Parts: sequence; structure tokens; C-alpha cells
Amino acid sequence: MKYFLNLFDRSKKINVLLEVLSGLTVSIALVPEAIAFALIAGLSPLTGLYAAFSVGLITSIFGGRPGMISGATGAVAVVIVSLAHSHGVEYIFATVVLAGIIQMTAGFLKLGKFIRLVPHSVMFGFVNGLAIVIFLAQLDSFKVMGSDGQLDWMMGSQLNTMLALVVLTMAIIWGLPRLTKAVPASLVAILVITAIVLGFDIDTRNVGDISSIKGGFPPFHIPDVPITFETLNIILPYAFIVAGVGLIESLLTLNLIDEITESRGKSNKEAVAQGMANFVTGFFSGMGGCAMIGQSLINISSGARARLSGIVAAVMLLVFIMFGAEYIEKMPIAALTGLMIMVAIGTFEWASVRAIGKMPNRDNLVGFLVAAITVLLHNLALAVLIGVILSALMFAWENAKRIRARKHIDEKGTKHYEIYGPLFFGSAQAFAEKFDVKNDPDCVIIDFKESRVNDMSGIEALNKI
Repeated sequence: MKYFLNLFDRSKKINVLLEVLSGLTVSIALVPEAIAFALIAGLSPLTGLYAAFSVGLITSIFGGRPGMISGATGAVAVVIVSLAHSHGVEYIFATVVLAGIIQMTAGFLKLGKFIRLVPHSVMFGFVNGLAIVIFLAQLDSFKVMGSDGQLDWMMGSQLNTMLALVVLTMAIIWGLPRLTKAVPASLVAILVITAIVLGFDIDTRNVGDISSIKGGFPPFHIPDVPITFETLNIILPYAFIVAGVGLIESLLTLNLIDEITESRGKSNKEAVAQGMANFVTGFFSGMGGCAMIGQSLINISSGARARLSGIVAAVMLLVFIMFGAEYIEKMPIAALTGLMIMVAIGTFEWASVRAIGKMPNRDNLVGFLVAAITVLLHNLALAVLIGVILSALMFAWENAKRIRARKHIDEKGTKHYEIYGPLFFGSAQAFAEKFDVKNDPDCVIIDFKESRVNDMSGIEALNKI
């Protein structure tokens, strides 16, 4: 129990000002994404914003990776969209509560350790695919609603203005850290672009054009669904998928931040925190969520390393919803678009491109396939699952080819087979082909000193000799 109640590590010094400013930057960037993900799921924008607040706050306090940001995500939105259309928002809340219970159970059973089974090639594919998804998502910012109700590309001066503001945002984020790291470059870029747009009265899209974010404190609300086996039968499949997608994305994000910060998070503690967050947010009108790799990278790249930044981000988001909506709604979309493009560029593992000729072809294939599934289907859990299965099959195939036998007959006429390599389902047939049963002498010794029988297929292969 102490493991879960030891919330803050006082042994490490933190830069409070930097943590607060990083959290403020993240809270601003959370607004349009939370709205967009809620709309993808066919829900009210406040449903996404409330989820970003409650999930972000609880995971920042209780999570296993200080500095990681959680909230409403596209991965969860894609899962629940069909349920929202068929049964309504109340079933979404019930699903999120059940998903939270499943995630907490996984954490208490210490299933988070299995994230170590994800190969590096799958991690590369996951990160690169996610970077491409983040970049492609920003292209919608360059579109406007046409007279036919369809989104059309901006033209003329409107497009030029948008491009200029986005490029200026990116230039500030790229250049400011080379001058000073006292304040997060992302926050400075957002404030400068907002000041330019408001000061010169530039006509460009702002957050308020997407949707209003004004609201109150998340209301406590017990999901209004029948407590029957029929209801459970409806929400259980969605709950398992939400829980699985949330845990996979959260633990992969945790691993990525571990690499960046050269520290180690606690996967099981994070799983419990994600479950607690979803369980609570389901009772406070939230759509559920998980770790957000884009926002986490904004936070980490701004210099945040402690829980304070995540807490500030969640609290400030609620402040925006309750008191500062009119100001946040004036923020230009161009500033947030430029920020997210820089996040996409920073997220992409460029080293994996340079290593294509140096890595085994099977690893290149797995990385490419995982990235392609992530981009085309927006299903991170499926992409990672296929990547892990494919990597395991390729590993089994490679090990199956390593079975070999050294043969010799001693002075007594006894034939010796010295077996090298693992004996398992993949190598059982090749193992059987090593023996000449019809022509062997009556006395045969099979030496497994340099080999191991790993499974039932191996035992059966021995029985057949």
C-alpha cells in the first residue's frame, strides 16, 4: 500500500517555475484536442474537456511516470464512437467505469510488466506512425467549411496568413531554446502568435470557431443505464477494448518517456492510476482517456520532470473551462497547429530511418507494418499487437533454424547425437530429420547438454524417435 501512497519524491529537486509554465503550456494545447476527440466520438465538447481534467489530474497524482500527461484521446474516441451512436452517452459513461475497473485489476495483478515484451522495432513503428498521425491531423487546420457543408482547403490570403503564423510558431519553438531555456518555448510561441493576431486584428481561425469551452465543474452523475446482464453484454466488449487500448498506449508512452529522460517509470502503478482515472471520470461526465503522447512530449521537451506540471495542466484546464473560456477561445488555431507539427517532428524516430540498411530486414518490415496500421487504421492497440505477434513468429522461425546435431560413433559402436539449439514447436520437424532411425545401431545416446526441450512439441518429437 505504501507503494501506491508514496505520491511525491521529495529527494529530487524540481524547478517549480518551469513545472508551472510547462503545465500551463500543456493545458492550452489540451483544449482543441479534447474538443476534437469528443466530436470524433459524437459527444459534447465538454465531455472531452471533463475527461482531460479528471484523467489528467488523477494520473498526475497517482501515476507511475511523473511528467506524463493523460486525457481524452483519439484512440479511445475511435473505440466508443459506434456505441455512442447506437446507445447514447450514458452507455459511454458506464463503459468507461467498467474499463477503469479492468485496468485497475490489470495493475494490481502486475500485468504491466508484459509491456517489456514489445520489441524495439514495434516501438519504432508505433512512435513513427503516431508522429505521422499527429502531423496529418493538423492538415484539417488548413481547411474551412464550404457552402456545401464540406471541408475545403483554404485559398489565397487566408491560406498565406495561416501558413505564415504556423511557420512563425515553429520558428519560435525551434529557435528560442538556443537563446534561453528559462521559459518553455511552446508557451512563448503561443503567447506571441496570439498577441500578433489580436494586436493586428488578423482574420484567422481561433479555438472558439471549433466550439465553446465554457462550462462548470464536472457534475457527479451515476450512469443512467439499466443494471442488467443485457447492459453488461453491450458494454463489456467495448470496456475491454478501451481498457486494452488505454493501457497499451499509456505504457508505450511511459517507455518512450523513460528513454528520453533516462529514468524508469512504474508500469503497474500507472495501470492502476489509469484505471482509477477512468473509473472516476465515468461518474463525472467524462468520455475516458489514457496517456497522450503528444502532450507528454510537449511537457517533457519544456523541461518538466515532476508531477506538478501534470497537476497544473489539469487544474488550469478546469480554470479555463469555468472562468477563462472567452480568452482561450480567442487563441489562434495556427499557434496550436505549429506546436503540434513540431511535436510530430520531434516524436518521429529519425534514427530508425538512418538505420534501415543496418537493421535486419525483419525488423524493418515489422516497424513499417506497425507504422502503416497506426496511420491507416488509427488503431494503436491493433498495430502493436500485430507487431508483437509478427516479431514473435519471426523470432521462432529464426530459432527453429538453429537446431543442429553433431554425430559420431565411439569405439563401442554407440552412436552419439550432440544436439545444439532449442527444441520447440518450430524446430521439432527439423530435429526429427537429424536422425537415421532405420540405419542407427541399437545403442544411441542423445546429448542435450547444449540444448533444451522447451515445450510439449519438443517432448512429442522425442517420443517419436
